[in-house]
Amino acid sequence: MDVGAERAHGRWDYIAGSIHNALIRNVMSIDPTWLFLSLFPSGIGFVLFVYGRKQQRWPHIVAGLLFMAYPYVTTTVTSLVAVGALLGGGLWYVVQQGW
Repeated sequence: MDVGAERAHGRWDYIAGSIHNALIRNVMSIDPTWLFLSLFPSGIGFVLFVYGRKQQRWPHIVAGLLFMAYPYVTTTVTSLVAVGALLGGGLWYVVQQGW
């Protein structure tokens, strides 16, 4: 490969890397409050999952998996708290129904 083609190839790698980094920055939330608060539902989810497995309780296993996974798709603190409250309320309702 000649020097000109090598430089052009390197330039395209640089442009592609810049676009990729910009997309990652737009997708990832680096808000310290959100990062700290996202640890709570993940921890609660882990505890629910382990409890559900030991007691063979399907609602707790499913809720635990959802609690561990949903912080990855919520983007704001408000949505993090709202979805957590809905999941907790849903688990409470299902357990009250006798599952």
